[in-house]
Amino acid sequence: MAQDFTPHNDLEQQMLDAQQNRLDSETFMLQLLDHQLFMPVQDEASEIQGFQRSTKAQPLTLEAEDGTRVLILFTSPERAKSFLQDYPDYSGGLLSEFSWVLERVGSGIAIAINPGFEVGLDLDTDSVAHLVHMNAARQQNPQASN
Repeated sequence: MAQDFTPHNDLEQQMLDAQQNRLDSETFMLQLLDHQLFMPVQDEASEIQGFQRSTKAQPLTLEAEDGTRVLILFTSPERAKSFLQDYPDYSGGLLSEFSWVLERVGSGIAIAINPGFEVGLDLDTDSVAHLVHMNAARQQNPQASN
């Protein structure tokens, strides 16, 4: 239950507030764009631990029952630990602003933030497309988001 969830950062508090209707969803989505998220990436076999030879990270994506690809993100590396036990190849990760992630996702992808937790967010492909558009518009006109 959400009552048992203890927020570990501002994003988790805002996510909890939005789910409990204490924060408007549009306001939350705008704030989400500037928050840092953890994206698990596939680790390459390397003799140097933590060293990645490739410059192209392979993020963790899963396939939903309907065939949609879902990008997996977390509000912190700590939140990812238990989920990633089932995906041992994804021991690496990137911390980046959600806006940066949105600039790089392809079309037709969904996003799950904190899968397996009561306080999380599932964005279908239409919602992701809306956020990509919102992010692009905000970057073209930075004054509009203030």
